[in-house]
Amino acid sequence: MVITGIVFIFGRKKTGKRVARAPRPQAAVSARSLSNQAHQLEAKGSLLEAKLLYQKLINDFPQSSEVMDWQKRTEEINIKLLFSPVLTPKSIIYEIKPGDTLTKIAREFKTTTELIKRSNNLNDSLIIPGRKIKVWSAPFNILVDKSENILMLKNNEEIVKTYTVSTGKNNCSPVGTFKIVNKLPNPTWFKAGAVVPAESPENVLGTRWMGFDLAGFGIHGTVEPKELGKQVTQGCVRMSNPDVEELYTIIPVGTEVTIID
Repeated sequence: MVITGIVFIFGRKKTGKRVARAPRPQAAVSARSLSNQAHQLEAKGSLLEAKLLYQKLINDFPQSSEVMDWQKRTEEINIKLLFSPVLTPKSIIYEIKPGDTLTKIAREFKTTTELIKRSNNLNDSLIIPGRKIKVWSAPFNILVDKSENILMLKNNEEIVKTYTVSTGKNNCSPVGTFKIVNKLPNPTWFKAGAVVPAESPENVLGTRWMGFDLAGFGIHGTVEPKELGKQVTQGCVRMSNPDVEELYTIIPVGTEVTIID
């Protein structure tokens, strides 16, 4: 933050006497200067401050050729903040009480045990009363745009991260608002006349499954990452395995998913 005080700049009248005059308005800070500041803050690990500067750049210079890069950096910072112990405006510090479990805490704050563990560098589910941990406390929602083949993880109206996905061929993915009702790691694929185990290279579900309250539809991984960005599925939303594993860690059962044309 740059703090400016009142400065008097001395000039001369035609009489030759020096007189005080008000300063000229400060020149607008250039996009390049702000971008450099944001990069430096990000490199130093000052993620919240860097995010604020990237957001200012996006708002103040929407026509810049760098706006997509600023948005991408903002989203990368969002995920780093989610997975770190750094307290944000949408998380709280929670003191563990006797009888608490990670499952109980996650259910109370509508988050996931995986996210609590990841953001507090916990290697297992063992927790100790009296310890203070960071807990995300704001609900997520998901928007899938079939025309763009993108999935946006959102917190209210803020885009947390945008993922490239595949949707249903011939535009067959259902349109509407659904809820995640189940989550499965390394799912078995039950297809007509066969059961395909998780470890099979023919299992199209990849490493994670998040099912909708519409039977047979959900979000899952893939064994065909080259097909991402296309309408090629039987109606489900397909992500790369690293992306679907990241999303699985973040969103709890009950998360709303809206799919639009």
